[in-house]
Amino acid sequence: MKTPATHREIILQTIGFVKSELQSAEGGHDWWHIERVWKNAVAIAKSEAVDLFVVELGALLHDIADSKFHHGDETIGVQKARAFLEGLYVEESVIGHVCEIISNISFKGGNFTRAFYSPELAVVQDADRLDAIGAIGIARAFNYGGFKGRAMYDPAVKPMTGMTKEQYKNSTAPTVNHFYEKLLLLKDRMNTETGRKMAQRRHLFMEQYLEQFFMEWEGADSA
Repeated sequence: MKTPATHREIILQTIGFVKSELQSAEGGHDWWHIERVWKNAVAIAKSEAVDLFVVELGALLHDIADSKFHHGDETIGVQKARAFLEGLYVEESVIGHVCEIISNISFKGGNFTRAFYSPELAVVQDADRLDAIGAIGIARAFNYGGFKGRAMYDPAVKPMTGMTKEQYKNSTAPTVNHFYEKLLLLKDRMNTETGRKMAQRRHLFMEQYLEQFFMEWEGADSA
């Protein structure tokens, strides 16, 4: 009779699976993004009453098939994660929870009613949002903007806040607009106390960056 895999063995197999699946991914949504989110999630979880196994699996699998790279299909990631975890004979309660995290983690414009909540989702969502702000968040935003062929900035195109989910998904606005439409909003949407503290410093860095960006854009930084 085969001995069931331990939680640590499942985590290690999940890491291998994610690395393989994302080996050709866009630089802001590749394995290194996953690793950073995973590390952030583990750090935040230390101060929260959560199931660490679910948190780790949720963090590792949350972007296994981001809808942005699958014609907007939000079901593929859940399907891939479920099939993988079922193949490892992970208990259904864990699989279902991880799939709910994947389905409900995204910002999606921020203007929608959340259908599911758990402390584990709160931790993974904070970890993911932390990677969207600060120095890494800035780098990821411009990397994705370049990947999509978007302008860095266009003064004639104003940011559009309060977008519907569909408007957010279909936006082709310049990258700087994304700071006002999402990134600068995340600090006040963190779920955990640890996440809020970590977000403060990263948020401040983005504000400072934008101040310098606009100064240079206008040629107003000359001595």
